[in-house]
Amino acid sequence: METAWERPAPGLREWVGAYTGYRTDPGPPSVHQGVPSAHLTFILCLDGKVEMLANPDPARPPGAFDALVAGLHDAPAQIASGAAQTGLQLRLTWRGTRALFGVPAGELAGDTVDLAALLGRRTGPLLERLADAGTWAERFARLDTALAGLVGDTDGVRPEVGYAWDRLQETGGALRIADLAREVGWSRRHLADQLRRETGLAPKAAARVIRFERACDRLRFTADPLATVAADCGYVDQAHLSRDFRDLAGQTATQWLGERAATAHTGSAFSTTPGRARGSIGP
Repeated sequence: METAWERPAPGLREWVGAYTGYRTDPGPPSVHQGVPSAHLTFILCLDGKVEMLANPDPARPPGAFDALVAGLHDAPAQIASGAAQTGLQLRLTWRGTRALFGVPAGELAGDTVDLAALLGRRTGPLLERLADAGTWAERFARLDTALAGLVGDTDGVRPEVGYAWDRLQETGGALRIADLAREVGWSRRHLADQLRRETGLAPKAAARVIRFERACDRLRFTADPLATVAADCGYVDQAHLSRDFRDLAGQTATQWLGERAATAHTGSAFSTTPGRARGSIGP
């Protein structure tokens, strides 16, 4: 599995956290568990397709995509793995969904959406420009240019919603929702309605996913024991983190780590992580 990583241009970093280029060789057919993340997944395939076998929201139909945006979710997705593929994966913020595509991330929650439904006829030329580039660095530069041209009006985001999400991020999901609602000046119910409408997750689910993403990143990048990671990421104990793996990833932590090791060899469109050749970033 070949990977390359780059941060977007400074003016784009509020909208996109990272670019990862990947190229995988064919391997045995398997099913990859796409776990929840605090970022949406934006994939542009230069060769091959991403085949979604089951979306986190079971009411959303499966499908195969050469370019997609997957919304925030708090349940696992299932993605076919094993086919050769080359592409770019972006860590998209919920603010970036509105800035780049003109829709709130809440409209994509639990779903995988064809990029053509968001960009229309601009999708094909974008994929062609990226495929024609000779190096990952050139592709990243062309992606910078393309995304900068898409950035539009973000005035539809209520400042209270942005403040609430940022506070959950700052505290690693450890802030009590009652305290957060008090800080914002809204009732818990109104805060939940507004945050879910904009991002796709209510405050409690958002806090859980933010905390889980931090724990997964620690487990990917370090050899720290599960108990240490749980304590450092705000879990009551190791059992609490283990329950989140069962609920959010649909597997145990040991199974999840084993799958990460396997996808480093067999390849998966959802198996790349900035700066690493393995891992998973949503959905």
